[in-house]
Amino acid sequence: MFKKATISIVLLTGSFVGFAAADPVIIQSTIPYAADAKVAQKVRNECVELGAQFASFTKEFGEKYEVEVQLSDTLDPSAKGRVLQMEITEAVSQGNAFIGHRKFSSARGTLYENGEKVASFEALRQSGGGAFAGYKGSCSVLGRTVKAMGKDVAQWLQAPTDNAALGDM
Repeated sequence: MFKKATISIVLLTGSFVGFAAADPVIIQSTIPYAADAKVAQKVRNECVELGAQFASFTKEFGEKYEVEVQLSDTLDPSAKGRVLQMEITEAVSQGNAFIGHRKFSSARGTLYENGEKVASFEALRQSGGGAFAGYKGSCSVLGRTVKAMGKDVAQWLQAPTDNAALGDM
């Protein structure tokens, strides 16, 4: 009995070590807007940090979920290792601090391993600004949506599935 339990523990520990030692996931340091993105020019001009925030939050939450995410200025999906190509598909800013914020953003991504597609996702998050929304600017509230999507993506990276719908989808 003791021998079986010891073997089980060793095997179980080995599987966690194998998971923890997985190749890091490389993402762009600034997630770009998709060519077909629906983003008003005002949002593009004023909320210039959204792409960098999305990448940064994905990395930050990756640490929490034990997925190593590395940021890179350039991205090559055909490269060796794990590469997650993401793009923002929508960033909508309606309302304001006085009448209420109605913001949402969406993104899509494809995970490649050694140049082969492994899985993909679409994500959507919306926010009214949370507590003290009346004191927040539009870009701050949109930042909340990419933070939530970064968390969603990091969780998905633990066990990626194809055609996943993340967040408020």
